[in-house]
Amino acid sequence: MVGEPYGAVDDPACYKGTHILINLRDLRTAAELEAFEIEEVGRRSLMPPPIGNFDPHHYRALHHHLFQDVYPWAGEYRTIRTAKGSSMFCYPEHIEKEMNKQFARLKTPAFAPLADVDAFIPAVAEFLGELNAIHPFREGNGRTQLLFIRMLGQRARHPFRSEAVEPEAFLSAMIQSFDGSTDALVDELERMLA
Repeated sequence: MVGEPYGAVDDPACYKGTHILINLRDLRTAAELEAFEIEEVGRRSLMPPPIGNFDPHHYRALHHHLFQDVYPWAGEYRTIRTAKGSSMFCYPEHIEKEMNKQFARLKTPAFAPLADVDAFIPAVAEFLGELNAIHPFREGNGRTQLLFIRMLGQRARHPFRSEAVEPEAFLSAMIQSFDGSTDALVDELERMLA
């Protein structure tokens, strides 16, 4: 659970009376869970990710791949309403429909292998901004997003370098995209190009 906690109501994914997510090690403090999550997700990040069709099912498989050793609900869409600060994410009853709509965009020419980089980067920024607003998982959305766009970049022959991510600048760009501006996110993605 890296970063600030999410605001959620009646969260069945947390231990009763806490904001600590139910986890496979039954860790009950934020510090212990964060250290465990970083270790396990880092270990899984070194393994080859699942191959798929770049659809919502594939995206869920990527989340499961990263978080399967930490959370029993890895790869499952969240079932509660959640927000970060004053930003409310997609209501859970709309996640599946919005994910299907969003991933249908990946069939457009801007995402095709060998697409022009000047069309690809803005399309990825818009896709990523919308995907973040959906926020389909209770935890681990950002790390799943980065894995997915890295794979998307490889498929399009415009690979991204994960090590080039500057967390604060990228987070700021993601927040701006939530408010409808993808300019900063385009800049961050261009900087990440290999």
